Parts: sequence; C-alpha cells; structure tokens
Amino acid sequence: MWIYEKKLEYPVKIKNPNPKLAQVIISQLGGPDGEIGASMRYLHQRYSSPYGEVTGILTDVGTEELAHLEMVAAIIHQLTRNLTEDEVKGTPFATYFVDHTTGVYPVAASGVPFDMKYVGVKGDIITDLNEDLAADAAIV
Repeated sequence: MWIYEKKLEYPVKIKNPNPKLAQVIISQLGGPDGEIGASMRYLHQRYSSPYGEVTGILTDVGTEELAHLEMVAAIIHQLTRNLTEDEVKGTPFATYFVDHTTGVYPVAASGVPFDMKYVGVKGDIITDLNEDLAADAAIV
C-alpha cells in the first residue's frame, strides 16, 4: 500500500547513551500526546470521514505520525543502547529498565503504558477534527 524506504528521513545519530533524557523522551513515543496516539487517532478517524479529501488528509497525517514514531523510537534506542543496570541505577529510567531493560516499549515518562484510551474517535467529523486540534496543541 505504501512505498517504504528503509532509512529515516532524518537520521538519528546519538553517540552517548543518556537514561535521564530517554526517560523524558519516552513520553513522546507512548505518552498521552505521543506519536502512537497521534497515528492511531488519524488512522482510525479516517474511516468515518464523509469527505474523500479529509479521509486522504487523515491518512497522510496518520502515516506521517508513524514516521515520527520511528524517529522517536530510534532516539530512545540510541539513548539506552548497551546500558547496564549500574548505569541506570539512581536515574528516573531505572523503573522502566526493571521491566524492559533497553527494549523500546511505549510508555509515558510516568511509567504508564500506552493505552488506546488516549485516542479520541467519535465518528463525527467536527468532533474528531477538534480532537485532533486539541491533541496537536498539547504537544510540547
């Protein structure tokens, strides 16, 4: 359905792991305003859109959010790769490390796993587009 280039549009090249920074950035992956929620929001809202043009836009934006997810996951991976238990001890990343070590798993910085309850899909185009505006405005 899509042509996928197996490279990031904006390559991520982080040389030094940093568990403190990873703990903050992880919310952009699986937090309530993260990329997974954004992609799911657009890609699910598109089905109830009564307008072909809006359906196309929601599809385009949803797939773009998937690309953002890939970049954020690459950042997290590079910030945490090869970390040892001693290196994360005493950092906010320590509680994440207990369950996932250095695996990239969608959670908020608070440790709450991603949940589809973050995603608003009502089936009414006006309500859904307002949800999109509110969600995108919340991203810091």
